[in-house]
Amino acid sequence: MNYLTLSSASLHFVRVTRKTCWTFVRLRTGDGRIGEGEATLTGREGALVAAAEDLVPLALSQAAPHHPGAFAECHTPDTIQDAAIVSAVDQALWSLYAEVRGRSLAQALGERRDRIPVYANINRRTDDRSPEGFAASARAAIEAGHVAFKVAPFDEVGPEVCLRGGGVQAMEPGLARVTAVREAVGPQARLMLDCHWRFDEATARTLIEAAARLGVHWIETPLPESASNIAALVRLRRRCNALGIRQAGLETSVGWETMRPFCEAGAYDVVMPDMKYIGGVREMQRTTAECEALGVQVSPHNPSGPICHAASLQVAASLEAFDMLELQFDESAMFDSLVGAPFARVSDGHAELPPGPGLGVKLVDAVLECNVDRPSREWRRLGT
Repeated sequence: MNYLTLSSASLHFVRVTRKTCWTFVRLRTGDGRIGEGEATLTGREGALVAAAEDLVPLALSQAAPHHPGAFAECHTPDTIQDAAIVSAVDQALWSLYAEVRGRSLAQALGERRDRIPVYANINRRTDDRSPEGFAASARAAIEAGHVAFKVAPFDEVGPEVCLRGGGVQAMEPGLARVTAVREAVGPQARLMLDCHWRFDEATARTLIEAAARLGVHWIETPLPESASNIAALVRLRRRCNALGIRQAGLETSVGWETMRPFCEAGAYDVVMPDMKYIGGVREMQRTTAECEALGVQVSPHNPSGPICHAASLQVAASLEAFDMLELQFDESAMFDSLVGAPFARVSDGHAELPPGPGLGVKLVDAVLECNVDRPSREWRRLGT
């Protein structure tokens, strides 16, 4: 086979809403093929540019689509912005690798399933933060084919509030939102609560008692994920499990080794590696295998744009140990239009792989150019 050579790369920023910006890496080959990956890290776009200035030229000189995992294996990231760029480059390389062979990425990796269980993250869609606003989003997700739902309802809670002793009172508006969602989705649906590291241990214990009464499936990231909090997370998990609830977390982890201490200590029932930050396809596979050996379930974090969603679907289709995949529900119509609407409707809580080789999706230039957040950056391989 005539292996392709990378000729150029670019970094693109797309403004989605006032609070969301998606970031994409494009790799181009000498014969005109394009591989794409997502590096979204909303609020840290400047850091992504700096990381790309260091890493993308290295990718152009060192990476090759015929050995797609090599670049990520040789460039273990130290920071989340470095991880986002490495992971995006890796997604793009793997997409090119599969495309050259006329196969989907899932087929190239070894497809195990063609329908992926997903759940709807309705948080970013919900600008109306009242209980009824949350319930309306949940009903919209039901109409769109979803059977499992996640909310991040605790806007009023934060570490400082908890430190002052006001955490229990501050979480009451959030519990009202959860109650409204539970009433909307019915008593049997999976309902997950994302705490975004806002609680302390004492307030989280009170939350667990309330969550049990509401039939919550899991509580996610209740505490900041520092080594000093591992023991507290273990205690909280035990209380969750005693009441029939799971504990989930580690969505911003960079590589398996950063997850290992939490998993080996028993801090979580479910971990949530993100394709944008974990360090690439092989690191996602490694993380899943290590978690399976420890009896920890894997439910990949996936709350951003369509390229990461496509990559997450493709890799999830190849994973042996896998629970369900997050899907950012209805934040913007651009989720579909930016890639030409290739995603099939969710049916009974399952998503299908997009058709076609590679990731099965490509960014649409016209939509990309109409929604630029800041100037793109471009690099060319020396000698091309």
